[in-house]
Amino acid sequence: MTLTLNFPEIENFDEFEAKMILACEYYQRGKLSLGQAAKMVGIAKRTFIEIMGNFGYSVFGDDAELLLNDIRQNA
Repeated sequence: MTLTLNFPEIENFDEFEAKMILACEYYQRGKLSLGQAAKMVGIAKRTFIEIMGNFGYSVFGDDAELLLNDIRQNA
């Protein structure tokens, strides 16, 4: 699915940052797996995991079950 958002004029707007925040938020809410979130941003899953902390998110989140599911899918 493609989503088009119209942002107001924002100084120093960073499209990558917007994608990361949205992908991280959807990952934390359990709507996306790590792989899906990384794909949404257009980066490798390992890279996504490494930099999500820079945006205030943790790969561990509040739900350990999501992490276990991601591990099982990639085992």
